[in-house]
Amino acid sequence: MQCAKLIKMNKSYLTNGKQLSFEKAQVMAIINLTPDSFYDGGKFSSLTDIINDAEMKISEGAIIIDIGAASSRPNAVSISAQDEIVRLKEPLIALRREFPHIIISIDTYLSDVADVVIDLGADMINDISGGEMDKDMLPLVAKHKIAYVLMHMQGTPQTMQVNPNYNNVVVDVLSFFEKKIEFCNSLGLDKLIIDVGFGFGKTTEHNFQLLKQLNDFAILDFPILAGLSRKSMINKIINSSAVTALNGTTVLNTIALQNGASILRVHDVKEAKQAIDLFEYYKGI
Repeated sequence: MQCAKLIKMNKSYLTNGKQLSFEKAQVMAIINLTPDSFYDGGKFSSLTDIINDAEMKISEGAIIIDIGAASSRPNAVSISAQDEIVRLKEPLIALRREFPHIIISIDTYLSDVADVVIDLGADMINDISGGEMDKDMLPLVAKHKIAYVLMHMQGTPQTMQVNPNYNNVVVDVLSFFEKKIEFCNSLGLDKLIIDVGFGFGKTTEHNFQLLKQLNDFAILDFPILAGLSRKSMINKIINSSAVTALNGTTVLNTIALQNGASILRVHDVKEAKQAIDLFEYYKGI
């Protein structure tokens, strides 16, 4: 087994005064404030629950907390920017106060939401649409000079799984990133993290092809995020469900690390951190 060599594994970003290093892979922990997320929707009944969950995930090794307030599962119902802000505001203020040094990412594709949460202390924007669903998003993030997860999605959450089609999924997604990076560079937006968008407008075969050739995206010269946690691409192969897909998630996370991932975005921090630690030891032998 040969380990991929990332071009920018020794790179780091200064985002909102906080250092994000890619010397080794990092864990991004998911905190869903949505009532309808595919796995853990409606998990929290109070602000204390949210803070306790974040504290546990940080203690287990999360470097980034990724907070989402609008579901992006297939056929998810869209909510307004204002409703998203209402869901985010109090938890974000509390988490920023309780964990001043942790990197907080907000999972949103709306610039109005991003504008508010950046003012409230968010350090990163995680945009499933790569700026496609709101043309004001990329200029806004560029203005604030914070880190930005640039993800590929074919279609929208409402349409993305309706017959996804590519000439060649790896070539097509790579071409998308090349064009987007060029535009980001023109804006001065250079703290990018690349996410191929597993499950977002892709068939199971597309997802596994992207995973198999993930290291092809190292040519873009930016860190790569892998968001595989408990997704249906696992369940369709091993007949698991979102609830029982932890082992499958760990297997695919390990493959992603072998193929160059710099960030694992997960629901289960302890297991992801263990995968990273084992992989780092193996790689160093």
